Parts: sequence; structure tokens; C-alpha cells
Amino acid sequence: MNNIKETVLEVIYSILPIAIVITILQFTVIWLPMEAFVQFLIGVLFVGVGLTLFLLGVNVGLLPVGEMIGSALTKTKMIWVIVFFGFLLGAVVTFAEPDLRVLSSQIEDVSEGAIPQSILITSVAIGVGIFVALAMFRIVFNVPIIYLLGGGYALVFILAALAPNSFVPISFDAGGVTTGPLTVPFILALGVGVATVIRGKTASSDGFGLVGLASIGPILSVLILGVIYG
Repeated sequence: MNNIKETVLEVIYSILPIAIVITILQFTVIWLPMEAFVQFLIGVLFVGVGLTLFLLGVNVGLLPVGEMIGSALTKTKMIWVIVFFGFLLGAVVTFAEPDLRVLSSQIEDVSEGAIPQSILITSVAIGVGIFVALAMFRIVFNVPIIYLLGGGYALVFILAALAPNSFVPISFDAGGVTTGPLTVPFILALGVGVATVIRGKTASSDGFGLVGLASIGPILSVLILGVIYG
């Protein structure tokens, strides 16, 4: 019950401020048709219920499963298994990320079909998978994260100079999908599970930084897509 109460309060604190601001604007500046405003209020209610159920599912199922998978992969003591399933799980969970679905559909509409939704989703998922695999490699061999971040963003700047200008903002928006409500918990839980078995007491430090690394993957993949399309 405490978990449910905390989740409900968390959702209310997240949604209530924007609902209050839009309500104030509605009756002072915007004056949208009342039908549209009522639809907004109904949407806020549905979003609140949906987020509550989603976060409960994440806390009850996704986080524990992610940690158990990470621990089980590490106990195999086969590096290629850890790296391969890091890639596979990173890609699969990105395919299911709702933020990516919204972004790709908007880009397809704005580009009038020039950038298909399926290609963008696939590219971003592969990019996330590759960098989650690199993150697993980093944890296993205790590679300083600064090397991977520095090398990754160096490639970003190089490709940004080669890709069409229209793809640069899209690529950085695509990097934001790794901060979505589905990808972040699972990737963090997976990293903590691997680090707990390998590093023990330093799991807190070794298991984090994965989201920062995973954010580079979509940026690079979309920039490469831009170079190809360009």
C-alpha cells in the first residue's frame, strides 16, 4: 500500500503543476474553446491513471527483472554473452519506448514521409543497443567512463559536420528517448545487476552512467542516417 501511495503522490506532483498553469492561461490569456479545455482535463486524468499503473509495473516487475537478468548474465562468466544480450535488451526495450514512438511519428509527419517511422525507430534502437553493450563491456573490464563519453561525443561532432543540418536537431532529440520512462529504469537495473556481481560494493558507482552512454547511441545512429540520406 505504501508503494501505491508514493506512486500516486509522485504522479500528482508531476502532473498537477502543468495542469494548474494551463488552467490559469485558459482563463486569462488563451481562452480555448471550452470543449478543447474539457478534453485537456480528461486527458490529464487518463495520463495520471496511466502513469500510476505504469510506474507500479516498473517498480514491481521491470526493475527486479532487470537486476536479475544482469546478475544471471554475469554469472555465466562469458563476456560475449553479457555484451550480446546487453545489445539485444537495449535494442528491444528501446523499440517499446513510448517516447520514441511519439518522436518518430512527428518526424514522419513533418518530413512528409521522407524519414519513415520504422527506419528511425530501428536506427535509434540499434544505437542504444550498441552503447548498452559497450557499457556492459566497460563494467566488466572497469574501463573509465570518460574514455567512452569522450570518444562518443567526438564522433558526434564529426558526424554533425557531415550530416545535413536538418538531421542534427533530430539526432539530439532522438538521444532524449533514453531518458524515457521505460528505457531508463531497465538499463539502470541491468547495469546495477551486472555491477553487483562483478564489483560488489562499488556497484553504485559502476552501475550508473549507462544512460549517459546510451544517449550517445541514438545521436550517432540518426547522424549516420542523415549522412546516408544526404
